[in-house]
Amino acid sequence: MSDSPFPKTWEAQWNWRGQPVSYVICRAGEKRPAPGDFIRREAGDRPAAVLIHGFGACKEHWRHNLAALAVHHDVYAIDLLGFGASGKPRSRLVGESAEDGDCVYGLELWAEQVSAFITEVVRTPTTLVGNSIGGVVALRCAALMEQEGRPARQVLLVDCAQRALDDKLLADQPPLSRYSRSLLKALVRQRWLTQWLFRQLSQARVIRKVLKRAYPSGANLDDQLVSLLLGPTQKTGADEAFRGFINLFDDHLAPDLLAALTTPVRMVWGEADPWEPVSEARRWQQFACVQALHVLRGLGHCPHDEAPELVNPILLRALSQDVTGTGLSC
Repeated sequence: MSDSPFPKTWEAQWNWRGQPVSYVICRAGEKRPAPGDFIRREAGDRPAAVLIHGFGACKEHWRHNLAALAVHHDVYAIDLLGFGASGKPRSRLVGESAEDGDCVYGLELWAEQVSAFITEVVRTPTTLVGNSIGGVVALRCAALMEQEGRPARQVLLVDCAQRALDDKLLADQPPLSRYSRSLLKALVRQRWLTQWLFRQLSQARVIRKVLKRAYPSGANLDDQLVSLLLGPTQKTGADEAFRGFINLFDDHLAPDLLAALTTPVRMVWGEADPWEPVSEARRWQQFACVQALHVLRGLGHCPHDEAPELVNPILLRALSQDVTGTGLSC
């Protein structure tokens, strides 16, 4: 079995802050673009979509979506720093001394990475598509782009992460969780512990068990998917992004970002998502920027991969419509 579901000609690399960033591109109407085509393309000749994976995933998680969405758009999928085939620098937590080449993992870092990628590589009006934590990255990236006077065309959220363990939501947690928060924070700062936890989680049987919850229908939960998610965890430094992420107790929350955005936002949600309840997504419809919510019955946290035959047409409709309209039905 090939290590990648994509043709080699789609693969490319970009350097950001001294780190390699891996991505793939499928150009509109061209299922197998030649190497370097993205360089010869003039900026602005057609819109683009950038697909942003969730925590623990990689660009290959869009294996069933990339080509299907490349009808009128150039479609990119990017590995966030610390994941997939991108660089995996050493993590630095708040209060730790800086070392050469380290970074503070978090939503701000990844949003800045995607924003710079759009500026330096994509160079054309862009729709941001994010799954899980990638959805929060997309929202923060959209906010940065608004601040810089070059707003994204729109944001498409696929089961966006709600980050219930953030300190700002601590009052909503059970008493035991509230009282033990200080101890939890002290423990997960310890690199020996995060390395041990990461080794326990980065096993094929564990990944498959988690996927069975994330994909309640069982569709497309295959050996290729397990292999694609397991492979990057075996690379040197893969545990550093894990350490950084599980120490994010005070970072961006989707509702706060949505409240301030003017960029149009549309949402697709698996009704059977075991971690991100659709009831919260329905609450987000109160925000002025949110133009639609499409709920998919029987699907879980990653409906784009679990049921691409249902999700791809929804995303295509959103990509092709006037972003100032409300088009996508609820």
